[in-house]
Amino acid sequence: MSKLVSLFIVLTFILSNQGNVYAEEKQSLEIKSEAAVLVDSETGALLYSKNSKERLYPASLTKIATAIYAIENGNLDDVVTVGARAVKEEGTRVYLVEGERVPLKKLIQGMLINSGNDAAVAIAEHLDGSVEQFADNINKYLTEKIGVSDTHFSNPNGLYNEDHYTTALDLALITNYAKKNPIFSEIFGTKELGWSGESWKTTLLTHHRLLKGEIPAEGITGGKTGYVDESKHTLATTAENENIKLTAIVLKADSSKASYRDTNKLIEYGFSNFTHRTIKQNERFTIHKKEYYAKNDIVITVHVNGSKESITDQGMLQIVNNGQVSQSIQLEVKEPKPIKVKDEKLLSSEQSSFNAIYGIIVLGLAGLLIGVRKRLVKKQ
Repeated sequence: MSKLVSLFIVLTFILSNQGNVYAEEKQSLEIKSEAAVLVDSETGALLYSKNSKERLYPASLTKIATAIYAIENGNLDDVVTVGARAVKEEGTRVYLVEGERVPLKKLIQGMLINSGNDAAVAIAEHLDGSVEQFADNINKYLTEKIGVSDTHFSNPNGLYNEDHYTTALDLALITNYAKKNPIFSEIFGTKELGWSGESWKTTLLTHHRLLKGEIPAEGITGGKTGYVDESKHTLATTAENENIKLTAIVLKADSSKASYRDTNKLIEYGFSNFTHRTIKQNERFTIHKKEYYAKNDIVITVHVNGSKESITDQGMLQIVNNGQVSQSIQLEVKEPKPIKVKDEKLLSSEQSSFNAIYGIIVLGLAGLLIGVRKRLVKKQ
C-alpha cells in the first residue's frame, strides 16, 4: 500500500511540473496591443491576460456598456426625440436631425452597428435627462450590477475625456454580461441593417472586419471597434465553436491591422487549447482532513491537456490556466456527523448495568484468586 502511495505522489509531482511548464509556454503568445484579455464568455475563466487591469481609454467600446444599460433600463418601444446636443456631437454619426423622433431600439442599433456618437447622446438624454446624469447612473450600474472595479465613464460614446477610462478585464466583464441578453446579442452580431432617417437613408454595415468577413476568421459572433487619438485602436470580439464561447478585448493597438491580428491570435489560441469540464454535484475535495463538495454541477474551463486544480484551506477550488488562477469557486464544507447523545435516564440505566456486571466480574476474580491461594498453601 505504501508503495502505491509513493507512486501516486511521484506521478502527481511530474504531472504538476508538466502543467507549469505548459503554462510558461503559453505566456509566449505574442500580443502587441498595450492590454489584452481572453475570457470564457460562459464561465468567466480568464484564459489570457496582458496588463488586464491597466486603466486605458476605451473609445467606442464604451457603447457596449451604453447599449446594455439602455436595454435594461429603457423601454425599447419608446420614441426618442433627438435634442440639439446629440446632433452636434462630433465623430462617427448616423446623421440625426434635431427634433427627429426615433425608436430607442433603432438608436441602439445605430450606435452599435455604425458607432453613432449622436445616437449615443440621444439615448443618454432620453434615459437620464442629461449626459452628466447618465454618467453618474451608468457608473453606479456598472459597479453594482456588473462588478467592475476600475471603470469610470463620463459620456455614453467614448469620446476622449481624461476621466473616461476602463480596463481590458472590466470590458470583458461588461461584454460577457451584455452577451447574456438576447436583444444585445442580436444587435452586437448584426452585420448590416437598413437605415431610414430624416436626413440619411442607407444600409448600415458593421465596422468590425472580422464580423463583416473582410478578414477570414471562424466562429465570430459579434464585435465593436473603437478609435480616438488617445486610445489608439480598441477592439471587442466574441466568438464560439462547438467547445467554447470566447470574449477577446484588445486595447491601445498601434494600428487597426495590429488589433485584428492580436484578436485572431487570442481566439485561435482559445479554440485550440480550451474546453469545458463539469464538476458533478457532491463531488468531494479534501484538504487537511476536511471535506468540501460542489453543491451543484459546476462548469469549469480546462486546458485540453489538463489544468491544475487545487483547493485552499477555506474550500476555494482554484483552476490554474496560463500560469495563473483563471477560476475560483467556493465549495461547500461537509460538516461532520453530530454524535447522538442518548437520553440521560437510559445512560444512567446502562451505567448501572455496567457497574453490576463489573462488580460480578471483580467478585468472581477475587474468589478465583482465593481458591488458587488455598491450593498453593496445602501443597506447601
